Amino acid sequence: MLRTRKIRWLSGTMVLLAILTLLLPQALLPQAAAAQAQTSGIDAVLVADVSNSMNTSDRDKISNEAMKMFIDMLPVQGDKVGIVAYTDQVEREKAMLEIQSDADKSSLKDFIDQLGRGPYTDVSVGVAEAVNILNHGADPSHSPMIVLLADGNNDFNKTKGRTQAQSDADLEKSVKEAQDQGIPVYTIGLNADGKLNKDALADLAKQTGGKSFITDTPDDLPQILSEIFADHAKLNVVKLPSVTGNGSYQEVTVNVPNDSVLEANISIMSSKPVEVQLTDPSGQAVDLNSDAAKLSTSKSYSLVKLLKPQEGDWKLRVKGAPKDSIDINLLFNYDLQLVVDPIKTKSYTKGDKVDLAAKLENGGQPLQDNDLYTDMKATLVVKDVDTGKSEEQPLENTGSGFAGTFEVPDNHNYELIIRAEEDSFYRESAPITINASGAAGSGSQPTTSGGEQDKSFPWLPVILGVIALIVVGVGAWFLMGWLKRKNRGFVGQMVVEIRDENTGDKSYPQYKKLVSFRGRFHLHQLLQLDPELKETEKYVFTPSNGDRIIVRNTAGGTLEKSGRAVDASSGVELKNGDRLSIPLQQADKTILIEYLV
Repeated sequence: MLRTRKIRWLSGTMVLLAILTLLLPQALLPQAAAAQAQTSGIDAVLVADVSNSMNTSDRDKISNEAMKMFIDMLPVQGDKVGIVAYTDQVEREKAMLEIQSDADKSSLKDFIDQLGRGPYTDVSVGVAEAVNILNHGADPSHSPMIVLLADGNNDFNKTKGRTQAQSDADLEKSVKEAQDQGIPVYTIGLNADGKLNKDALADLAKQTGGKSFITDTPDDLPQILSEIFADHAKLNVVKLPSVTGNGSYQEVTVNVPNDSVLEANISIMSSKPVEVQLTDPSGQAVDLNSDAAKLSTSKSYSLVKLLKPQEGDWKLRVKGAPKDSIDINLLFNYDLQLVVDPIKTKSYTKGDKVDLAAKLENGGQPLQDNDLYTDMKATLVVKDVDTGKSEEQPLENTGSGFAGTFEVPDNHNYELIIRAEEDSFYRESAPITINASGAAGSGSQPTTSGGEQDKSFPWLPVILGVIALIVVGVGAWFLMGWLKRKNRGFVGQMVVEIRDENTGDKSYPQYKKLVSFRGRFHLHQLLQLDPELKETEKYVFTPSNGDRIIVRNTAGGTLEKSGRAVDASSGVELKNGDRLSIPLQQADKTILIEYLV
């Protein structure tokens, strides 16, 4: 009886899911995806060429300063960063680290300062490893990106027989992966010696939807990095007045236009040290190491980050050396999305009119501060999918949103995007597809003659429709189960030690929290993607019931659990307190793991 009820419940649920799947307004789906994309964090991999050629093309180690400044510009919590340093092989790398504190940022910057140089260069190696890190360590809800700092030139080790054609093929493969996964590659070409291969870097950025920049001085970093952030997060860079140092404090006004600003990044670039003071709109001095603001400094830049700043005029006071030029850039970070009301139908014909309305949302709710709309302009960007031509038309600012009408000019397919913009940011809606390729127009219904009304009820289409609903329902049921398993989280932590079998020495215990992983992870990720321990990629961990974990050796083979050899090819279950010993044949090391909940 219980089983019968369960079957009936499952059947009813599947049919309901199928109906919901078919009836859900399709116009809502891309908008939801856009909202997720615009509010998501960033998963970035910073890739640096550390070959000996950089001693001339990057003699001032601009790449190090750029990576550190990038990290400082990130929000104080939530984003993830990985680092790859390459020559013709991966020299050093750091797996995706979720930033939770200032200490995490300091750890990343310390890692950058420790990077050395090595012989030979192969750009494809760095890009491939960056894509690999994002594949294994990125958060699906975050927006991925790669920032490549290089001169774009290759220098192969002739003893290895590596050719340019092989490198190009590997790079093409990585570019295809980046395109498929929506990973833009931003390139910063380092050109101190004038030998930059700018075309190669520009082409790489263009193919992946990123942008390419060139510099031979740290003075350009604030502008370059601000533009990278702006492009990726749909922001505009606000240029503040430059200052010529005179040995005294000079005041610059920083206007926070509204209370929807999450963060304001004020980057200050000067060839000599600069002293900084800050007061809020009420005139109170602000501690630059507090919950309200943070100051980060390096040998070539200073960065002031305002956290959830009060609306109004802040006063930045800078004191530089006499006659020293001080450049200041401002970049806001908003939690805003541009959402378009669903359109009634997706099938139109020439001459039909489509009414459009869009509004800003903050955290999924309509924006309460309508003053933000005051200086905003909105544009409808129309792309004729059949001809590839695009045109724009202005939309009305209603004071609490944007409105307008699109008249279908021809029986073609169109893609509509609404763009809203003001001085400090812009937002784009998800694309809306208009099908006007000759199908019936909006609201049109097929007409019938008297003879057609006498025909028998069309049972066959109804039966086929029911079968289709059931099939879709079953598929939806299995899809939901698969998504649930894929996104299932982990609990607890693993204590990891590495024993050298040649000397018997053991590393200090490392405590690895598992809460950041979803669905699955492999042991190589837990070991910071150390190239020497690459064979640990075949050990895959997945969550199980009761806070337990299943570990499998995907290549087949045994490992030791609590001192006994067990077959890991079909999975070994770990519970609180269980220990594993995993011998590595290639590295002559053993990985020792204790699982703690």
